[in-house]
Amino acid sequence: MTDEPPTQFAYRSASNLGFVFGHPTYEPVANFEDPGSNVKTFQYSKDGKYLGWVLPESVKIIDTETAQLVSEIPKKQIVEIGFSPKGTYISTWERLVKSTDGSAHKNLIIWEVKTGKELISFTRKNYNNWNVQWTEDEILFSRMVTGEIHFFDSRRLNEGIFNKLLLENIGDFSISPGKSPSIAVFIPEKNAAPAIVRIYSITNFKVPLAQKTFFKADKIQMKWNDLGTNLLVLTQTEVDKTNKSYYGETNLYFLSVAGNYDCRVILDKEGPIHDVTWSPSSKEFVVIYGYMPAKAKLFDHRANPIHDFGTNFRGFGNLNGAMDIWDRKALKKIAEIEAPNSSESSWSPDGRYIMTAILSPRLRVDNGYKIWHCTGGLVHSQDIKELLQVQWRPVSVEFYPMTSIPPAPELAECPTSPTKTTPAIKAGAYLPPHARARGASNVDIFKVHENGAKPVGSKNKKKPKQKKEEEAAREAVGTENKDLTSPVINNGVNNSVETIKSDSASQLSEKDKKIRNLTKKLRQIDELKERQKKGDKLELTQIKKIETEETLRKELGRLNLQ
Repeated sequence: MTDEPPTQFAYRSASNLGFVFGHPTYEPVANFEDPGSNVKTFQYSKDGKYLGWVLPESVKIIDTETAQLVSEIPKKQIVEIGFSPKGTYISTWERLVKSTDGSAHKNLIIWEVKTGKELISFTRKNYNNWNVQWTEDEILFSRMVTGEIHFFDSRRLNEGIFNKLLLENIGDFSISPGKSPSIAVFIPEKNAAPAIVRIYSITNFKVPLAQKTFFKADKIQMKWNDLGTNLLVLTQTEVDKTNKSYYGETNLYFLSVAGNYDCRVILDKEGPIHDVTWSPSSKEFVVIYGYMPAKAKLFDHRANPIHDFGTNFRGFGNLNGAMDIWDRKALKKIAEIEAPNSSESSWSPDGRYIMTAILSPRLRVDNGYKIWHCTGGLVHSQDIKELLQVQWRPVSVEFYPMTSIPPAPELAECPTSPTKTTPAIKAGAYLPPHARARGASNVDIFKVHENGAKPVGSKNKKKPKQKKEEEAAREAVGTENKDLTSPVINNGVNNSVETIKSDSASQLSEKDKKIRNLTKKLRQIDELKERQKKGDKLELTQIKKIETEETLRKELGRLNLQ
């Protein structure tokens, strides 16, 4: 549709802040001025209208449509920022500092976005859950203070506390989204009494709408559906008394705000709960659970199982970064993606692309992001040194109606991001100490392959067919020069770094150089075809490379006849 807003995303590295369009251009947003290397963090407003970032001396907020400055808040030492649901207000938090005169340091401040005016401030010691929680209409916001939850009316901030919820031993709370906001309160176990979650209406704290008691809950996560009608409570103990899990024991509970239904979600595989998320429809949720290989299952809005996605080694970190993409309507798997070493992944707002990223400091090598089409193809890749943060601009799904699975886009020959970075080169073959002492001439005995570096003299010897092809290539160019290549991933395309050349290479004629390059490309295509026969999943760019084989062979034949 022509009226669909283009997707955008921002990223932060140790050297710059990038603000670019998504597919198909990946070009920088016009008029955006990169603030450089001093950005501590950035955040979009929930509606995607604003982008704010933290500098050592101030906080800057721009309009994401025009990239023009909306306001600048002259406040030093800010650590975190957070927008209200409609982007009218922004909160800032700085580390608590003891004042010389003994007065309280007001380190949590709420500002008006358009004017940069300070509206109200508080003292907040802990970084965890530092921000206030807003109702969706931005009329009320709340914060917890030693067993009490204080509510403030944004229209009458000068009047102070608007209302209080008083309960003994409150451990956490969560305001629901939706037009009729509720508040869920968690009270931990105490003196053999079970833990409890209670849900109240914002307008009535006398009688809870719903509640659920349970044991084995040192800490919890509360996950609302987007309508604010149902709540999932993920509980966790610090220690698993059965000694089966290092991370403690987890359980999942379901509560309806109407109070007519609650239950423990029954999971049929032993082990921890790795993740749980609601569907945008608010009518179903997915749970990934169990010891590896983990299981994934879809449940309806009454916690009844709908579909079992099977078991797999899903996840990042120490796992291989495998992701399965499913068609929800047909309940059919449409693609598999592998993004090893990724730190995070997220859907684009139009539901057509997935971004994966390797972030620093979790990994200090191979930092960058990749964008995949929902059918499994890699459409864009960018290496960025010391990439620290990346985030899509939020946009309502109403702008992107999707009636069927969109076809994979046509790939540009070399899709690049506006930031020019040097792609990381994989390490070459390991040389033992005795080989290092022989000098560079002995490097030729090692060959770097896509699946790792292996000495020629090791058990994994070259196949006879591969040897013959390499010998034929050397004869074609009239030299015995041996090349050492190292594969590099650059913009989603498998290339080879420039070959280490002998002195005789400079004496080759233009014809011989063309023959050598064509032979090398054909050898790479043969390797890709072998991987394809073995069942390896190739990227779209690699498949397109295979499709050029006939053209390359015709050109090579023409040169040999000259």
